[in-house]
Amino acid sequence: MVDIEGYEVPEGLYYSKDFVWIKIEDQKVRVGITDYAQKALREIVYAELPSVETEVNQNETCGTLESVKAVSDLTTPISGVIEKVNEEVLSHPEILNEDPYGKAWLLVIKPANLEAELVSLMDFGKAVEWHKTQTLGK
Repeated sequence: MVDIEGYEVPEGLYYSKDFVWIKIEDQKVRVGITDYAQKALREIVYAELPSVETEVNQNETCGTLESVKAVSDLTTPISGVIEKVNEEVLSHPEILNEDPYGKAWLLVIKPANLEAELVSLMDFGKAVEWHKTQTLGK
């Protein structure tokens, strides 16, 4: 884990420029929001997520996160079919602010084209550099 100006960036994940992370677990992908995203939104009060068995496409909106500050679209980092939705996030969205890389994961997706779509995501090294550019103006 690296701390960049107060924002955590863990190793072993891939990141999108939409502030979403993925973790590859066997033939599935676990999805969540980054520490940067949860801090930018501040107090998250509502989450709308797609249903299990919903087909999603990379870079398309699949839900929303609402905070006292704003409503933000949740963009899917990988195409595939939703296999699990974190029900705890739906009933207690504040956990997104408490543990965005752990218990506050959002979705588990069975990817349709993982290898081809991974190239459009950032690995740890690229994500660290990208987060540095995001925090320069803060």
